[in-house]
Amino acid sequence: MSILTNQNKEQMYAVLRQYWGYDSFLPLQEEAILSVLGSEDSLTVLPTGGGKSLCFQLPALLKDGMAVVVSPLISLMKDQVDNLKDMGIASCCLNSSLPFEQQEVAIEQIRKGKIKLLYISPERLQNEATVDLLSSVALSFFVIDEAHCISHWGHDFRADYRNLWMIKERFKTLNVHAFTATATKEVQRDIIEQLRFIDPETHIGWVGRPNLTYRVMPRKQILEQIMDVLGKHANEAGIIYCLRRKDVDAISADLKGLGIGNIGYHAGMSDKERHTAQEKFASEEVNIIVATIAFGMGIDRSNIRFIIHTGMPKSIEHYQQETGRAGRDRLPAFCYMFYSGRDYRLWSFFAKESSEREVMMKKLSAIYNFCTQPQCRHKVLVNYFGQDYDKRSCDACDYCLNELDMIDDALIVGQKILSCVKKVRQKYYGFGAGHVVNVLKGKLNEKIEHIGHHNLPTFGIMREESEIFIRYMIEQLVGQGFLSKEEEFSTLSVTDSGSRLLCGELSPVLAKPLLALKKKESARMTAKRREEEWRDIDQGLFQRLREKRTELAQKRGVPTYIIFSDKTLRDITAKKPATQEKFSDIYGVGENKLKSYADIFIKVVKDYEEGPEGFTGWKAEGISLLKSLRKKR
Repeated sequence: MSILTNQNKEQMYAVLRQYWGYDSFLPLQEEAILSVLGSEDSLTVLPTGGGKSLCFQLPALLKDGMAVVVSPLISLMKDQVDNLKDMGIASCCLNSSLPFEQQEVAIEQIRKGKIKLLYISPERLQNEATVDLLSSVALSFFVIDEAHCISHWGHDFRADYRNLWMIKERFKTLNVHAFTATATKEVQRDIIEQLRFIDPETHIGWVGRPNLTYRVMPRKQILEQIMDVLGKHANEAGIIYCLRRKDVDAISADLKGLGIGNIGYHAGMSDKERHTAQEKFASEEVNIIVATIAFGMGIDRSNIRFIIHTGMPKSIEHYQQETGRAGRDRLPAFCYMFYSGRDYRLWSFFAKESSEREVMMKKLSAIYNFCTQPQCRHKVLVNYFGQDYDKRSCDACDYCLNELDMIDDALIVGQKILSCVKKVRQKYYGFGAGHVVNVLKGKLNEKIEHIGHHNLPTFGIMREESEIFIRYMIEQLVGQGFLSKEEEFSTLSVTDSGSRLLCGELSPVLAKPLLALKKKESARMTAKRREEEWRDIDQGLFQRLREKRTELAQKRGVPTYIIFSDKTLRDITAKKPATQEKFSDIYGVGENKLKSYADIFIKVVKDYEEGPEGFTGWKAEGISLLKSLRKKR
């Protein structure tokens, strides 16, 4: 471990204040920075919103030479470079999106030693001309960002990331530092092995996101379920994730038809259409984006208040990454998932066609269990990434908030269903959930009558329950390992654990299907969140500041967060700085931002305070908004 000297500490805090406008580091940032300043390779895993970019950007300013950052997406590079330039830090990127003339300008600046941070893709690093360029200038260190892309065990796998070991061979004297937001212990080991690290320093942050509230529900009428969520998040930013492109198009169109402004995003759109969609969302021109998982990596909009999954992701890693885009400002945010057994079948089909079938099925089973087993959602996620969760209740998921109605006679319900599965299963083949539901419901159709399953003792033993109820019980029993689904036709069979359940040796934990949020509980949570977010905040002034931020961002062609985060605007709203000296104390205001924006935002505060209609004018707007919020509570 690198030793923190007083001189190092003073330098680190001086740079932190000068460029970022922060007075303190987030957990593990200081340790990660010391590793980059030291003489060993390192791996740092920090959750989304944990500030991992600062961990290599800050030491780049303290070391001689240029730092090289390997990043997987062009859009991610652009946003990072735009943000650094706005802070007054010399940086650039080299990628295929840049015109030849701009690439020549960037290369010339690199050769003259005027760049502190260079962003390139892993593909670009395979180019001999790029390697020759880097070999000809003074370098400080290499960074592998989004390092999970290196591992077959991870998500968003990128084949070119597997070749990054070449850095250790071509640049023997330089250290390499890997960063990612999500990595299981298997992925951590794979990153270290693939990059050929020897005894690197490791910094593994707490994976839990306590500001996120998780809710998981069976999918029924998805548009109604989405509208139910949107009704609780009016005028707030959110992402609606869909599994298929056609679902994106359909849901986006349906929402527009209902007067809900949104924009779609998926890989079937042209580059220009996707870029426009991403820019509109990042610049806050639209608050809702309906997208496949093609959208998301590198999205830094900090005020995303909700995430909706209209289907089950294919792994917990994907779910963690996608929900991690909410609440990056560390304020309360909400994550809703609507899933179905069809999602499991869809991902199983893709797994069957993959060379990584065993890995994919293991991950699929884990996310399916997360959906179907009533338990603390935070605990499951934290445990999955190899960490302990000691809290008895997270107070931030449907299970711990007691929103789920548990089945009192879960053993009897489980025995009825498993008994039926056993009895309908023939010598050479079995039946899927639909057939089992019909038998349990006592629905006499042509197929049941032809096979003779209407004569089984289990025929009609759950006729008083709804089909949705029985299906949800089956999904939970599969998720908890008492039933299994055979891949090709999704036929059900009883497992060894299921046989023990039939004997009464084991009992399942079953919850009734929650198809919509409990209105009373949801209203309480919304009121609590509103109160926490807006305590001592004048919403009228906050809105004026947001409008000015949007105006500036549009003029510069950058996302709004590059100007200021919501957290900075809230601090301005609370402190109402009237001078540059006072403005310099605002959270997130470094020297360059002070010069660029202080006078502009001070004027907004002054105009609001001394509006043309005095106290009853501009300030009345904020008071009116607060009153309306109280009425909603």
